[in-house]
Amino acid sequence: MQGLIGRKLGMTQVFDAEGRRVAVTAIQAGPCAVVQRKTRDGDGYEAVQLGFEDAKPKHTTKPMAGHFAKAGVTPKRVLMEVAPEAGDEQKAGDVVSVSLFEGCSFVDVTGLTKGRGFQGVVRRHGMSGGPITHGGHSKRRVGSIGQNVLPARVHKGKRMPGQMGNTQVTQQNLRVVAVRPDDNVILVHGAVPGPTGGLVLVSKALKKAGKS
Repeated sequence: MQGLIGRKLGMTQVFDAEGRRVAVTAIQAGPCAVVQRKTRDGDGYEAVQLGFEDAKPKHTTKPMAGHFAKAGVTPKRVLMEVAPEAGDEQKAGDVVSVSLFEGCSFVDVTGLTKGRGFQGVVRRHGMSGGPITHGGHSKRRVGSIGQNVLPARVHKGKRMPGQMGNTQVTQQNLRVVAVRPDDNVILVHGAVPGPTGGLVLVSKALKKAGKS
């Protein structure tokens, strides 16, 4: 199996074997229950549907309650699909823990970035804005956004004010510092997308990373 669902617990620091201080992000990865095993013959593609965190039965719809009952697992709050690996034999009802990443050197972490609301171009795109003194009246504005005569329109993709954040981002090739199966926690080097407590998907890195 390629990955697990988890929650970002926050950042801290640890010391490596050489005594260097390393900034890490702690992620609670799993345990996740296998709710459904999708096959190419039955569903058109190969995938493993994972469930994370128990949900109250009164908050579960009847169709989903039947779906969980068929798999023999308690209702789950979060469902995601991950790609299986060659030779995987997980079936509905199995439980996968963070020990999945033991022996794994690098992982990819996918999450939703913090929502910043409607922002201007200075904060959203890092533009410098206009002159602050000497009579400048375009201090944090976008400035010119096109030509007057030709093409007489704003080009698609022009950087403008708008919604910032709350987008899906994947941080690739993060080095695995430690895996703690007793606590269902994995420590990865550096920062990961999203706020503390946000949902993330931790998966094995598809590409071989260079030196970190």
